[in-house]
Amino acid sequence: MRRRLALPLAAAVLSLPTALLTATQATAAPADKPQVLSSWTQESAASYNSWVAARGSQGSWTSYGFDWSTDYCSSSPDNPFGFPFQTSCARHDFGYRNYKAAGQFEANKARLDSAFYADLKRVCAAYSGAQKASCDGTAWTYYHAVDIFGVDGQKGGGAKSAA
Repeated sequence: MRRRLALPLAAAVLSLPTALLTATQATAAPADKPQVLSSWTQESAASYNSWVAARGSQGSWTSYGFDWSTDYCSSSPDNPFGFPFQTSCARHDFGYRNYKAAGQFEANKARLDSAFYADLKRVCAAYSGAQKASCDGTAWTYYHAVDIFGVDGQKGGGAKSAA
């Protein structure tokens, strides 16, 4: 009778480290997380489009542990004067929150803010004449707000004070 219990018990005890190791590996972020984060937070339209596609399929990126939360343009209008800045603000939040979580915010802040401005300028490129001038001026104001005030850590460490 002891043998019948001892064998399954020994097998269970021996398999425990393997099960724990597998569980730990499953919760660890993939090694390329910094590269993926960097690729989604560059100034280029390709970077922006890749991030938008990934945001639309967040479930595919669960193992990376990215923070997708956003308050969009914080206390500023998300679509000032009808200009759709909301997605640009969401990507900026993504960069702020994830670089802060990685302890790499200060080293990347200027690039994140420049990418934000590039995103806003792409929004403005859809307009012409006085509307484009108004959009460009608003984009510049939003960019300057995050450039100057975008270091506060409210709402999970990624919100901007004025954009």
